[in-house]
Amino acid sequence: MNESEQKISSDQERKEKIRQRYKGVDEDQLSVIPAIPKLDIFDRDKKLRVAIYARVSTDDPNQTSSYELQKNHYTDLVNRNPNWELIGIYADEGISGTSMNHRVNFIRMIEDCEKGLIDLVVTKSVSRFARNLLDSVGCVRRLAALTPPVGVYFEAENINTFKNDNEMILAIVSSVAQEESHIKSEAMNYSIEMRFKRGIFLTPALLGYDKDENGDLVINEEEAKTVRLIFFMYIYGYTCSQIAETLTKLQRTTKKGNTTWSDSTVYAQLTNERHCGSILARKTFTPSYIDHKSRKNRNDRNQYVQAVHHEPIISPKDFIYVQHMLRYSTNGNVNILPVLHVIPDGLLTGFVTVNPRWSGFTPLDYLTACESIQPGTSAEDSEPPVTVEKGDFDLRGYEIVRSEFFDIANRFSMTVSSDRLKFSSSCTRKIDSAYVEILIHPVKHIIAIRKTTTDNRLAFNWSRVKNDINMPRHIGISAISACLFTLSGWDVENKYRIYGTQIENGDSPVILFNISDAETIISRDTEDKAEDNTDSEKKASCSSAGNMIAYPASWADGFGVDYYSHRYLYESAIPKCNDPVIIAADPVPYNPDPKLEVLDPVMIASRIDDVLNEITPAEEA
Repeated sequence: MNESEQKISSDQERKEKIRQRYKGVDEDQLSVIPAIPKLDIFDRDKKLRVAIYARVSTDDPNQTSSYELQKNHYTDLVNRNPNWELIGIYADEGISGTSMNHRVNFIRMIEDCEKGLIDLVVTKSVSRFARNLLDSVGCVRRLAALTPPVGVYFEAENINTFKNDNEMILAIVSSVAQEESHIKSEAMNYSIEMRFKRGIFLTPALLGYDKDENGDLVINEEEAKTVRLIFFMYIYGYTCSQIAETLTKLQRTTKKGNTTWSDSTVYAQLTNERHCGSILARKTFTPSYIDHKSRKNRNDRNQYVQAVHHEPIISPKDFIYVQHMLRYSTNGNVNILPVLHVIPDGLLTGFVTVNPRWSGFTPLDYLTACESIQPGTSAEDSEPPVTVEKGDFDLRGYEIVRSEFFDIANRFSMTVSSDRLKFSSSCTRKIDSAYVEILIHPVKHIIAIRKTTTDNRLAFNWSRVKNDINMPRHIGISAISACLFTLSGWDVENKYRIYGTQIENGDSPVILFNISDAETIISRDTEDKAEDNTDSEKKASCSSAGNMIAYPASWADGFGVDYYSHRYLYESAIPKCNDPVIIAADPVPYNPDPKLEVLDPVMIASRIDDVLNEITPAEEA
């Protein structure tokens, strides 16, 4: 017998053995232990602990009847079955069925099932149980997996989950219920859109207003006093926390009747445009009808604005003013909305003071403020033509060598990074004050520092006393760094060091720093990037403390600054320095936004007093 014949014979023998094995044994040789029959929930011989679940999707009073009918009907249903024991009625009122969120009693019912307290859940329909396919089928499977299993009976569809053949029907019905919710959601969104297009807006409860019989907003004068106090206090410089503490002490009530105020409650009043008579519709929207999570509307949906919708409590001018203050309050500014200040005469003519905590000013604002004093000023025409008197040395073509080329001790310097700056100890020793004012000339690209007092709102605390010596400290500049770096033409990835020159004026010295002569400190992390940038205006010179020091490419053609340019920049005002007023000239305010009126603190304080007198009459004070 060859190999192929042997293989066929072997296969036939294996098949025959399989046939013999599957003939089985005689049934008389087997004993059958019967399975527990599927539970018949209406079996009068079986005791069942039953829970009822009822739900209505809104808390509208008109839905109360449906809510009560569900509970009463299923209470009667349980009572008609003598072997059913009512464990409890779990009901959620005013809750959507598309999500498990906020369905407190539904979740409590599931937990009681897992504790073994319930055998059967009875509800009106699949849509009452859940309008989400995943939740509906998932919860049924979760209950069926318990030991002993817990069933759900949906009366309207006559679905009993103790029967295995009902899961497909349950899935289909749940899908239909979910799609019904989707259709209702789309219809509601369409209805809202149509209302907004016609200027019919939703007006939820707001402090300071009530609704008349037509649903229009009308001022509640007693609540309006609280609103005015909030706005005027914030404009004057109080923080949201301080305002909340004041309102709590005065026992002023929120719209919900609470007398304890929080920062967020105060902030919500300050940012609600309806207080100034306007209305902005659809600030938020709900992208999913499943989870109902609200999202901030960032041009995802149409928004509608009506500037004059109802009587204002706060003037639009004051409201806009507050929004400007709120916008930059993260930088610690809590003062009256600041304006730029520019020096009108003397050595520092055209210099603009730098506000340490206000990020609202742009580079263009600084340039405009400077030109308001020196119209038509530019970097090219800021120097007068050079003339040499007979008998004087003609130093045209000669340069003042830059201090960077010398290793000089005790040099005046400032080091600037994207979030802070620091002056050298020579500066703090020269200007013997814990506070200085920093000024910038955005056209000449010069930074100046001069002594000031602690009550100056534009003061920088630049030093600390150690062993009776003023030592420099880091100054945070997060609020102004973006503007400063743009004005200086700097890269925020790098640090910069500038060396200064002092102008003596008795006990009121000024130190000037030429931004154009800044050396760049490039960290090792960005060294490769600098080398790859063939168009860079900086050239690496040497390394120090793990950093690369780079200088402007223009320095390669000389050793310093033209003699006459240097003299004009630093020395032309020295003869005037006999008069201290020349250097210490007070700045004048410049408002870069004429549309934004700068409010008088005295006037705001008077408004606050007026409101407080209305809230707390003299006999109660």
